[in-house]
Amino acid sequence: MSKVTSGLFVGTGSADLFLSLRMANRHGLIAGATGTGKTVTLRVLAEQLSDLGVPVFMADIKGDLSGMANPGGDHPKVADRVKELNLDDFSYSGFPVVFWDIFGDRGHPLRATVSEMGPLLLSRILSLNETQSGVLNLVFKIADDSGLLLLDLKDLRAMVQHVGDNAARFKTEYGNISPASIGAIQRNLLVLEQQGGDLLFGEPALDIMDFLQTDGSGRGTVNILAAERLMQSPKVYATFLLWLLAELFEQLPEVGDPAKPRIVFFFDEAHLLFDDLAPALAERIEQVVRLIRSKGVGVFFVTQNPLDIPDAVLGQLGNRVQHALRAFTPRDQKAVRAAAQTFRANPELDTETVILELGVGEALVSLLDDKGIPAMVDKAKVAPPRSSLGLLTPAEISRIVHDSLLFGTYEKTLDRESAYELLKKRAETTQADSPTSSPGRSSGTERSGTADLLGAFAKSAAHAIGSQVGRQIIRGILGSIFGSARRR
Repeated sequence: MSKVTSGLFVGTGSADLFLSLRMANRHGLIAGATGTGKTVTLRVLAEQLSDLGVPVFMADIKGDLSGMANPGGDHPKVADRVKELNLDDFSYSGFPVVFWDIFGDRGHPLRATVSEMGPLLLSRILSLNETQSGVLNLVFKIADDSGLLLLDLKDLRAMVQHVGDNAARFKTEYGNISPASIGAIQRNLLVLEQQGGDLLFGEPALDIMDFLQTDGSGRGTVNILAAERLMQSPKVYATFLLWLLAELFEQLPEVGDPAKPRIVFFFDEAHLLFDDLAPALAERIEQVVRLIRSKGVGVFFVTQNPLDIPDAVLGQLGNRVQHALRAFTPRDQKAVRAAAQTFRANPELDTETVILELGVGEALVSLLDDKGIPAMVDKAKVAPPRSSLGLLTPAEISRIVHDSLLFGTYEKTLDRESAYELLKKRAETTQADSPTSSPGRSSGTERSGTADLLGAFAKSAAHAIGSQVGRQIIRGILGSIFGSARRR
């Protein structure tokens, strides 16, 4: 049986089930208990998107996606599923993989600048309360007004200290700055640094357009973020992925209703995104999910339980693949009922019962048709992956990284003049000009030192106007609670 189509073959139920390519940016949900086949479903969709020229992004939570670079044929259950579904034209294949790693061990280093991340997302990473978040916003506002770039953590630490040391001077223009909040921010910055945050922030920062590449044969790149170590700090993981999504929203132009997505973003362990979420950020996430499809971006949330996703977001996920759920507690039973009710009913299927009886590699599937209407739910056997389920060795990953066209772009860090250097220069100038340390210094020298400092500030401000990273001080939809537009 041939599966030649312009869509994505998801599996076979009462009929073959295809996800229309032009509906792939209408977002989706892949849900189910651990071990029921969510990762394989994700992989199958990603492979076919790549074949059709659509880049994808995914985080490798368990370290089991690296084999997508190699053709399969190494797993008997895959061969069994090929025969079971009569896939006569099935062939194994590897895919054009680009490996990324915040820590730089298993992929190209992936960084953001502090200014790009903005105070709203940083407040979440730092687990700040409302008062502390307000102070962090003031720190960013003062940095912006002064033309001081916040590129890495030492910039932010220096800026927080500067604002704390001069709180009385800033109070009239910016409001009260609590010493306790300043102390809490500094302590949490230290914890973040100990978790590897110094590698997360800095330059060169990611150019999000590097995710949107195709190989020589027109296949979309499969961007895989090594996330095993990153998941040791779940809030950092979720917030960083949210920043990546926001970058796509900010930088990509409106394309309306394209024939295929520009990129599909798989958000694994999506429940972490919504844990302990501040109302301001929850509202922004809902807005991003609602609007980003007009930029040609499809988002698939991957999680164990549909109840992990807020209703306002869940209602926007038109493509559903629901693997088995377990019902050991009243909350589990509620989740089963909720999952069943989100599907368009099939009179020949007791959806709530079937969810509990699905085997590994089976799922309840409801996909949008070409008119955007959800199909009736169907029980399906999910299509098999074509790439290897085995893991690449560190040497194999290193070879792919070194052979990548991106190699050398992100591997060497930059440390140009920014807030830390300018504030340090200011402190040295102030100390040198003080009467106690330099008696008899002329007012001309003092004016000269001040002029040098202002010149340095002007230079930083010029960067802020003229460079890509500099423009980050004008933050966008998730960069600041002030919500000003950025990048023109």
